[in-house]
Amino acid sequence: MRLAVTASEGPRAQSALQAIAGAHDWVNPEDADALVVLGGDGFMLHVLHEMLDIGRILPVFGINHGTVGFLMNKAKSRRTIAERIERAKSIDVVPLCMNAATNGGKEHSYYAINEVSLLRETRQTAKLEVNVNNKLRMAELACDGVLVATPAGSTAYNLSANGPILPLGSNMLALTPISPFRPRRWRGAILPDKSQVSFRVLEPEKRPVAAVADQKEVRDISEVSIAVARDRKLTLLFDRGSSLDERIFAEQFQV
Repeated sequence: MRLAVTASEGPRAQSALQAIAGAHDWVNPEDADALVVLGGDGFMLHVLHEMLDIGRILPVFGINHGTVGFLMNKAKSRRTIAERIERAKSIDVVPLCMNAATNGGKEHSYYAINEVSLLRETRQTAKLEVNVNNKLRMAELACDGVLVATPAGSTAYNLSANGPILPLGSNMLALTPISPFRPRRWRGAILPDKSQVSFRVLEPEKRPVAAVADQKEVRDISEVSIAVARDRKLTLLFDRGSSLDERIFAEQFQV
């Protein structure tokens, strides 16, 4: 198997990179069958976004040399990296595509692996119109913000905003309000991932709103549409017994 490797700039990841330099005949990413990523979850997301932007997507095996390592495998193993990858379980993750239009008429398109968030820019509450599949579902949502999360991202910002955890393979999206003021008791919705979700900003000059696709931010938006990007499917590789779907399932029993 032709493997490439990349590492974050953190000292732990750089030390691990030096340690495995002679453990495999590494090739350049453009010639590889799979990519080994050394670092933490933040660096893994960075690498995945680079692949989405370039359009050449490889299966990725992450090794945790960061903090949490939710998207990564454990660093210690009795097997070689090549053996671990050959035995690995593959998990498909489908990102979201966000198309955002600004008040100035500019359009931006970004991918999100975890979630797309709309957030108020000032102390003024955001007011948003919510549409699903071109049908008006909520004429006015007053809130600090709202997000649309994938199953892979449902345990991140979405969970912190009291949104539901979505198992991988559920083919669902979480639509979760952030500190809703009106309607106060609205808890959000769970939508089929075939849905197209769009928001229109009400009173955009008085109540400016930013849209964020993972780390990419567009300020002063007027409208945003969000849909699953099936042509950009990502494949993550995990040691058997500790794959991403099991971790997301286990999160539902955390207290």
